[in-house]
Amino acid sequence: MYTLGINAVYHDSAACLVHDGAVLAAAEDERFTHVKHGKRPVPFSAWELPYHAIDYCLREAGITLAELDHVAYSYDPALLLGELKGAESLVLPLEPSRHGQADVATSPWDQLFLSYVVNAPRQLASGVPHHLSGRFGGVRHDGPFRWHFVEHHMGHEASAFLAAPFPRCAVLTMDGRGERVTTSYGVFDGHDYRRIKHIELPDSLGLLYERVTRHLGFLHSSDEYKVMALASYGQPAYVDAFRQMVTRDGEGGYRVAQTDLAAVLGPARVRGSEFGARHFDIAHSLQHVLEETVVGMATWLAGATGEQNLAMAGGVALNCVMNARVRDRSPFDAVWVQPAAGDAGTALGAALWTDFNARGRPARHWWMDHAFLGPAYGDDEIAGFLDWARLPYRKLDDVPARTAELLAQNRIIGWYQGRMEFGPRALGARSILASPLDPGMQQRLNQIKDREDFRPVAPVVMEERLDEWFHADKPGDGTAPFMLFVYDVLPEQAARIPAVTHVDGTARVQTVRRDQNAIYYDVLAAFEQLTGVPVLVNTSFNTRGEPIVCTPRDAVECFWTSPLDALVIGSFLLEKPHASA
Repeated sequence: MYTLGINAVYHDSAACLVHDGAVLAAAEDERFTHVKHGKRPVPFSAWELPYHAIDYCLREAGITLAELDHVAYSYDPALLLGELKGAESLVLPLEPSRHGQADVATSPWDQLFLSYVVNAPRQLASGVPHHLSGRFGGVRHDGPFRWHFVEHHMGHEASAFLAAPFPRCAVLTMDGRGERVTTSYGVFDGHDYRRIKHIELPDSLGLLYERVTRHLGFLHSSDEYKVMALASYGQPAYVDAFRQMVTRDGEGGYRVAQTDLAAVLGPARVRGSEFGARHFDIAHSLQHVLEETVVGMATWLAGATGEQNLAMAGGVALNCVMNARVRDRSPFDAVWVQPAAGDAGTALGAALWTDFNARGRPARHWWMDHAFLGPAYGDDEIAGFLDWARLPYRKLDDVPARTAELLAQNRIIGWYQGRMEFGPRALGARSILASPLDPGMQQRLNQIKDREDFRPVAPVVMEERLDEWFHADKPGDGTAPFMLFVYDVLPEQAARIPAVTHVDGTARVQTVRRDQNAIYYDVLAAFEQLTGVPVLVNTSFNTRGEPIVCTPRDAVECFWTSPLDALVIGSFLLEKPHASA
């Protein structure tokens, strides 16, 4: 049985294909269209479907749209239609933006937005771009597959508990908003899932973080991770102000006051202007209150469920500093975060949940050990493109050994191998690799990627060597394959890997085993033989404003339009003339 999951409502449009409980393919549409996050999260873009990601998923399985059994869309308009249910028309102001917004739960755009969502089956059947139409023929809005609207937070929840490495677990999801829900708490016993509590609009930790992101001059629904990085430079000067905004009820719940941020925090920063101590302190204080609030929520959930393991998803769960606090300070023995925790992951969850129910909720035989679910390009395809482009290259006999030699020479390398990652983190398939030994490497990488100076870069380490270089108060299962937790850098090692040691002494660590990604692991092993250090810098293979590269052409274009020294793509090496040995 084939089930296609689609996320298309807010941002990070994506598709996922599940076959009898196992994920065959998953990808964000941005990787194919080069539109960051797939589209901007505005109401009139809800009609856009991730056709390119859908086409890829179908291609990976060798099937057409007509051969699907189920299509699951990660939003349920019936939960909002209310008195409009069954209506044959809608009323839209001629100039909706003139009408403002009564509160965060309502908008003058709502009827148009819901109409687009309701009509998603018709859009899938008839709106595909011409150049992708080959796999989309022979369908109508009513089939032959069965269509399912899946509640947004159900998509988040299922993406956690049906992908987690636990037979049973507590579940916590947090994002900006779904139909109405912003936070949900539940428990999965291996066969049944029960939501035990949820929080609805206007109370939302995700929307508060978005508002502060915008107040600090960043792009909301995009740049929240920059606020997390900025927080390390500040002091808790505004903690009391944020505690007045976010009040907890002692039973896992919270309320968020709709405060005038400028009145409490001072004027908003103008995008592109200099950062001052006030901006650092705002970010620090927001992060502090988020962490203590979510640790309190997780502590309540552990007591309410009696579970030892926690699975998390939702955009807020991409906050790796917060995740580490939950890992270290909550009662749970182990915490697992689904790697595409943002809205892209609801395509995964909607597909898994629909498949799980359609097959009678059988025992699970798949869990998400890796995120390499996107397209791969073999050496023949890569060489064919390089020859067509008339580019100089050479084939390597030992890719890991030569890559490690270049890294030990302080070269910065575009690394392109195997299937692309699903989710926002580069995990060793579409990465930029560098040596962590050089104190100036963080600045060099930020210049290459045209990023802000305060942005840290992350380390990757062999899983079995993690404890020799990094520390967590409560390491759980001792792995971090998806780069979603921070660890303290051991003081005696920090001077050896200055490039990945953040200003607060932490690092956002990725661990890797050889059975997860052999060639990536072997580069680490070869680098250790040369330098004595089993750690590398790993950052995403892209430049500012661009998604992570997908195709060989993307990789070559990024390489030649940036100051990267070399590109290792499949078995081939490209070097810039000035970087040749």
